[in-house]
Amino acid sequence: MDRPWLNHYDPGVPHEIEIPDVPFTTIFDRTVSRFSNVTAVYFYGHRWTYRQLDRIANRFANALIGLGVRPGDRVALLLPNCPQFVAAYFGAWKAGAVVTPVNPLYAPGEIAHHLNDSGAETLVVLSRFYPRVQAVRQETPLRHVVVTAIREYMGVPIRWLYALLKERAAGDRVSVAPGDHRWADLLRRASDAPPPVRVGPEDLALLQYTGGTTGTPKGAMLTHRNLVANMTQAHAWIRPVLREGEDKILCVLPFFHLYGIAACLHLGVLLGATLILLPRWDVKEVLKAIHHLRPTLFPGVPTMYIAINHYPDLGRYDLSSLRFCLSGAAPLPAEVQQEFERRSGCRMVQGYGMTEASPVTHLTPLVGETPLRSTGLPVPNTDARIVDVETGQRTLPPGEEGEIIVRGPQVMKGYWQRPTETANVLRDGWLHTGDIGYMDERGFFYVVDRKKDMIISGGAKVFPREVEEVLYQHPGVREAAVVGVPDPYWGEAVRAYIVPREGVHLEEAEIIQFCKERLAAYKVPKSVEFRDELPKTLVGKVLRRVLREAEGVKRET
Repeated sequence: MDRPWLNHYDPGVPHEIEIPDVPFTTIFDRTVSRFSNVTAVYFYGHRWTYRQLDRIANRFANALIGLGVRPGDRVALLLPNCPQFVAAYFGAWKAGAVVTPVNPLYAPGEIAHHLNDSGAETLVVLSRFYPRVQAVRQETPLRHVVVTAIREYMGVPIRWLYALLKERAAGDRVSVAPGDHRWADLLRRASDAPPPVRVGPEDLALLQYTGGTTGTPKGAMLTHRNLVANMTQAHAWIRPVLREGEDKILCVLPFFHLYGIAACLHLGVLLGATLILLPRWDVKEVLKAIHHLRPTLFPGVPTMYIAINHYPDLGRYDLSSLRFCLSGAAPLPAEVQQEFERRSGCRMVQGYGMTEASPVTHLTPLVGETPLRSTGLPVPNTDARIVDVETGQRTLPPGEEGEIIVRGPQVMKGYWQRPTETANVLRDGWLHTGDIGYMDERGFFYVVDRKKDMIISGGAKVFPREVEEVLYQHPGVREAAVVGVPDPYWGEAVRAYIVPREGVHLEEAEIIQFCKERLAAYKVPKSVEFRDELPKTLVGKVLRRVLREAEGVKRET
């Protein structure tokens, strides 16, 4: 065991737990049995109980089998957060298939790359995205396309209003090509009996593509055992704030991203929780949902909490139902966490992980004080170390910065059809994360930045996150991002991109002086650009790559 923190801090969670040796479909079936009448899915007035969800998932599974889908085949989902995603996700597993979610923001060429790389022959797509698929259909291995509309599972009054406002939108009135299938028709003809397919713990469950924030996405191969292990680890950690069969999870994190899948779908099913689905992020809609629908758990990303903190009419909304909020996918500035906890009264836990680890490896404790800016301690059954960047083999002492490496039952099998990339990140049983961080004397881990985002200015290393933390301390800064840009003297110069708070006017000299008072000279931004918004992924990660490329900078991926 490589867990030096065990003698220094007790997070109130067992260091070793038993991981069920079952596929995730067994977890799903157990929840259906225990909480059959609990609302599983809520979507604009429409509800499914767990019993109803199970029947619809069975129908989809049997429909897939009828189309010729066999265990191990990939089924792609090009859908927003909606009931069809939930049913198709678990239904595909019941058929023994491998799910591969596709980013709804993808252009036709990116969709084609995803389908070709994964080899998916079956796709479930929202009607308004269907034309993008048709544009590249002949370039892909697709044999079966199932088309569905967002309004199919809305409550009746909402559906009528939606039809009145949106029915004329081209995407919602799309005609389905001969040979393709409408969701409702396909399910109507299928049986709701459990499909005759055996799924094992070692079977591939997800082909989850990395976010692509630093380059071309790669498919991480995650087994049922990986996913069951990770949810069991997370459940053991946050058990004190959970109420099985009673919790409601606000699901606005996009389901094509593993954070949204894990924190909403997987955790929700494990708990028998109600999933309140929102298909897109809108701060007002989220606040209204919290006020009226009373969710108890809210997994989010820092940009969501920033938007809530700065919402001008926040006082009109009652956030008291929230007992637990989880922040992940990007570093959480300390000032953002403190302000959100003060405004909401909700305990916030920060998580760290990556797609290749299903995704959680670290969480901040629910008991005691957590050091600000820490990503917490490794979850049960997980080892973590800080090693030197040059060789990746020498373990570094507390306080010294190096690469974070982890191992545990949640770590992926490897990258789909990419043996070289797999060998680069999986070495001697350890996952090399590519993140630079350190561990303190008590065993708490801190993420400094991505190795690829590190700036070398005048020979000195500058980590963007450290500069961004200082920028967030400025009262006029709403969002900030830092990258390195070419400089004839320094090699790379620190450049800051800032979104000011509403109604605030900032000057470049003011920001630079603010940083000079708080940072070493070589870390201070040499230039500042003010913007209305920063480029982000759909899940809310700032795309530093896009900012760099706008300056003519490309980095090895």
